[in-house]
Amino acid sequence: MKNHTLETLSTIHSDGSRSFVYPADVHGRFTQWKKLIALVMLILFVALPWIPVNGYPAVFLDAQERRFHFMGLTLAMQDLWVGFFLITGLAFTLFYVTALFGRLWCGWTCPYTVFLEHVYRRIERLIDGDATARRRLEDDPWTAAKITRRALKHGIFLFVSAVIAHIFLSYFVSLKKLYEMMQGQPSEHLLAFGVMTFMTGSLYFAFSWFREQFCIILCPYGRLQSALIDDHSVVIGYDKARGEPRGKLGSTTGSCIDCHRCVQVCPTGIDIRNGMQLECIGCAACVDACDDIMIKLKRPTGLVRYNSHVGLHGGKTKIIRPRIIFYTMLLLLGACAFFFSATHISPMGASAVRMIGAPFYVANGVLRNQFLVRVINKHNSPSTYKLEMVGHLPPELSVTGFVETLQLPPLGEEQKTLVLSLPEASFKAPFKLQVKVTDAIHGDSVTTRVMEFLGPDSSLKSNAPLNAKDFIQ
Repeated sequence: MKNHTLETLSTIHSDGSRSFVYPADVHGRFTQWKKLIALVMLILFVALPWIPVNGYPAVFLDAQERRFHFMGLTLAMQDLWVGFFLITGLAFTLFYVTALFGRLWCGWTCPYTVFLEHVYRRIERLIDGDATARRRLEDDPWTAAKITRRALKHGIFLFVSAVIAHIFLSYFVSLKKLYEMMQGQPSEHLLAFGVMTFMTGSLYFAFSWFREQFCIILCPYGRLQSALIDDHSVVIGYDKARGEPRGKLGSTTGSCIDCHRCVQVCPTGIDIRNGMQLECIGCAACVDACDDIMIKLKRPTGLVRYNSHVGLHGGKTKIIRPRIIFYTMLLLLGACAFFFSATHISPMGASAVRMIGAPFYVANGVLRNQFLVRVINKHNSPSTYKLEMVGHLPPELSVTGFVETLQLPPLGEEQKTLVLSLPEASFKAPFKLQVKVTDAIHGDSVTTRVMEFLGPDSSLKSNAPLNAKDFIQ
């Protein structure tokens, strides 16, 4: 058996080669709860693209239309700043949970762990047997039986990886579109087919071979945990005061009989008795394994348990402490910022910008400025918009391409070219104007930013910043 120390990784031999982990199956209260949570998460992963909320899937990142739907909240590209609060809020929540309970997320709800432990390794146990049988099969010569088992297992792994990749793709193209793509030729949807193929290969590689190395080597969260926890964070630990000196049953006064059951069930191959380690994902497999041994020996459970460093050394764990108070304040501040921003998203968008090219044109004594007006309907239903120009406009100003009403479908948008013409003799100085867009159905209105009508001797001012007093209310 590998000599587990704190100086080397548990999955690396002394010569630097990979030490493959064959975790034994385990039963217990934490294992049952993990199975239930994993089942719920897998059901949610599959079901979210099917669950309609306001006419769209519960989570739908519509890449083609650049619309993002989250549980009824629809964000256009112009609203992605709200996503900043959502993503950073989720990340900070993870840090907050880590400060309280260590890597609880990793062992219980991380999608990587859920797929690896509750899908791929379940398939492997079903085909190859328990940990002892898997280790023996790995060392056996390549016979027909071994080749058959390997082909069956890896074939199922590839199939499951492809299914997961397709489900993941449905979050971006919708189930209906995905089904249409699956019926067509790959050459008709090269980008989607390429993404699906890459994801299938990546998932197969990660879950069939790379496995726990992702958590140890690639995942940045595992590297951050030491900076996020302190001596009062609740993690999985070994009670040395009770367990030592360890030894065979009847040969020592310590509760630990050195059966190595905690090591055998660990998905990253560590010995939790050596203390907190980088590889530990807080899955509690060792807790259930040790409790099972203690019950058989008719000794109290909890030799390996959830507790803080202080608690394991006889002190009292403090849940409320300066770090947690500070994190709580930041978390509440972020939650308020997200709630405020999410509830103040404009249900429509309107913009007006000068068209690319010269700031103005003069032809046959007529001065012309060209603008591009864009209107966006963020509602999940069709709307009618009324457009009007506001500002101190000269009576000689002629407007071309401007429409007074605009019909837009759900989440639709349209661009109109606005051409303003003025006799050159009537132009005295640049003047400002805006376009006001009103939703005739919902009553919302948006006024575009200030535009400036330019002419001879004023083009140098076209790039000058506009002051707040320049805006027309």
